[in-house]
Amino acid sequence: MHDPQAPLKSFPRKHSHLVCVDSDGTALDTMEVKHKECFIPNTIRYWDLQPVARYARQAAEFVNLYSRDRGINRFPALLKTFDLLEHWPGVPAWAKIPRAEGLRAWIQHETRLNNETLREAAERTGDPDLKRALAWSTAVNETVAITVHHCPPFPFVRESLERLAARADIMVSSVMPAEALAREWNEHGIAQYAALIAGQEMGGKREHIALASEGRYDRERVLMIGDAPADLAAAKANRVRFFPIFPEREAESWRLMYAEAAEKFLGDGYDDAYEGALIAGFEKSLQEKPSWMT
Repeated sequence: MHDPQAPLKSFPRKHSHLVCVDSDGTALDTMEVKHKECFIPNTIRYWDLQPVARYARQAAEFVNLYSRDRGINRFPALLKTFDLLEHWPGVPAWAKIPRAEGLRAWIQHETRLNNETLREAAERTGDPDLKRALAWSTAVNETVAITVHHCPPFPFVRESLERLAARADIMVSSVMPAEALAREWNEHGIAQYAALIAGQEMGGKREHIALASEGRYDRERVLMIGDAPADLAAAKANRVRFFPIFPEREAESWRLMYAEAAEKFLGDGYDDAYEGALIAGFEKSLQEKPSWMT
């Protein structure tokens, strides 16, 4: 039986350090176009949210771009959007907001949240929520494939990856489909720096880090670079280091990586105080509640 996580379990260690890099919003300037032009229009279409489209758009943008849930898997993010709509005072009382109980139940017990496992569950159970979620997610991928092009890496990404790759192994770790990741990283010529591109098919970021690093690297020599609390959580769960890419300050963050943080990490100078100050600023930059709930 094919094991989708086999490449992680046999990750080819060549250096003493490992750097795991998220893609959307971290390395590539793709978050805005993917959510505003691909995810949200399909959410409104497939979940019959046309009567509350204005609210749905704002809720989805908050969840995926501006909140502490930024960067989470698409399926939990979809449910968080529904929950915001359900409790938003401005949404008309007559509006029918999906509960998607079948999807909620699936998320509770499935560890690999992707189209493949969703399709298996939908076919096995015949659950209408799972079927609709699969149609929505498939449509999102198709829209991304025809829409998201020419979105370059942020300034100093290429230079940072080149500097890190000289002395560290690099892995892309994302909850996007691997096909899209490979296409985007190859389009901009940065796939050459990554020993492995791990997408949602291989599990979540916690699993990516654990499977690639366990028994191969000292925890102090593993670094997760990400733009979302989910990336920080994945690093903490594995007790490895984290470097934040601040939303709307991405170029500044990567400039710091190139000029200072890369050498600190590779030289074992990336200590608790240095990391802690970065994380504190990062957490402060993200909103906990939307404006209409404060």
